[in-house]
Amino acid sequence: MKLKNILLGAASAIAIFATVACQEVDPNDRLIYVKPAEVGRAVLIEDYTGQECINCPNGTNAINNIVETYGEKNVIAVGIHSGPLASKGKTSLATEIGDEYYKHWDSQSKLGQPWALFNRATAPNQDYNTWAKYVGVLISKKATLSLSVNNVYDAASRKLTIDVKAFGTDGTTTGKLQVWLIEDGIVAKQKMPNGKINREYVHNHVFRDVANGTWGEDVTVNEGETTEKQYDYTLPEKWNAEKVSVVAFVYDNNEVQQVTKKAVFAETAAE
Repeated sequence: MKLKNILLGAASAIAIFATVACQEVDPNDRLIYVKPAEVGRAVLIEDYTGQECINCPNGTNAINNIVETYGEKNVIAVGIHSGPLASKGKTSLATEIGDEYYKHWDSQSKLGQPWALFNRATAPNQDYNTWAKYVGVLISKKATLSLSVNNVYDAASRKLTIDVKAFGTDGTTTGKLQVWLIEDGIVAKQKMPNGKINREYVHNHVFRDVANGTWGEDVTVNEGETTEKQYDYTLPEKWNAEKVSVVAFVYDNNEVQQVTKKAVFAETAAE
């Protein structure tokens, strides 16, 4: 008798469950949306420098100290050799694209060199001794997206395949995706603060070229979604592939929304 009652009760429970399961469920009630976690915004420093600029080594030292303070993942520096104080000789590190950028920001170029942009904005004071304080303010901001870069390099052909992924973390971001190539460890002349020329000066994070056009390309990144772009670039013979990195950033008319850097020979485990 007890067993019969238990079986009847179980059957009733199954029937009730089946009835409830077959009821129409509002699509909005089926899944609970979880907003992506906040991500910090890294700072891109565009250092407009020149090999004939006696004050530029001091500006470079100030930027190096900022990178050391906040870390290479949080502050990404690019030295853009350009303008009237860029060297024009065989060891020149200037580029036509770098000069185009220099002329575009003409209101800043009138200040003399060195001068810098911070996430495509200008510091309240272009005195390089004040740059660290300004970066401290910018680095506290949150980003609307995260960026990652994966590089695949073929040494025989010197072909580099760059894969950039942007993941939206807050709302919809529209702007431009820019991909640059930079190089470290270039030994070339530099006029020093004492007026002398150092022909063994080591230049780092030197802007070399673009992978997707001078001003990048349009991109839209939606919250919770990934936007992916891929580019192929053949490294010139004179570049040291082991010292080359890719810098990718998304910017709009107001500022850089996010930036990241990945060395061509970066270890996968460090990703």
